[in-house]
Amino acid sequence: MTPTNSSPGGTGGPGDAKPLRADAQRNRERILAAAEAVFAEKGPSASTEEVAVRAGVAIGTVFKHFPTKQALLQAIMKGLLGRLDEEMAELAADDAPGEALFTFVTRMVEQAARKRTVVGLLAETGVDLQVASSVRMLREGIETLLARSQEAGAVREDVRLDEVIALLTGVCQGALHAGWDGDLQRRTLAIVFAGLRTPEGRR
Repeated sequence: MTPTNSSPGGTGGPGDAKPLRADAQRNRERILAAAEAVFAEKGPSASTEEVAVRAGVAIGTVFKHFPTKQALLQAIMKGLLGRLDEEMAELAADDAPGEALFTFVTRMVEQAARKRTVVGLLAETGVDLQVASSVRMLREGIETLLARSQEAGAVREDVRLDEVIALLTGVCQGALHAGWDGDLQRRTLAIVFAGLRTPEGRR
């Protein structure tokens, strides 16, 4: 019998995790990929049955890996946040630190305009203790990008982290719900970035 609490992002504690069999691991990955696509299209109100159909597995297989829809949403959010954390680490190490924060915000808005992203899922489902550590990593990553941009003289010194996060959440929600096209994204972000940049950065 395939263990149900057996991989990173599973529902079991760290002491009882066991490696998944290769076929079970493939099923888990298919379920997560299908769930991300379904929830991206329809939001967290989509049913687990829709996920099973998209993944090509029985509903029982979904529940074997994720006993509740909340557990499935948690796993998706952890994956999304993990990928964002990796992306921010790459940007922080880039040779153009002054543009790292602007590049990250631009990418987030582009993704939000195409589909429901981590911003939308977090806003609609709430953050519970099982994903709070991942959200902290996201916050720390944005803080690093902000600090790098400020050190490079591209962002005003008086800009605070909570202000950047509020702006990021606002523009992503706008792009998400209104389906901003590329031109509106560029014009809106130009205004936002002008407010963040130093006089030298605006030139």
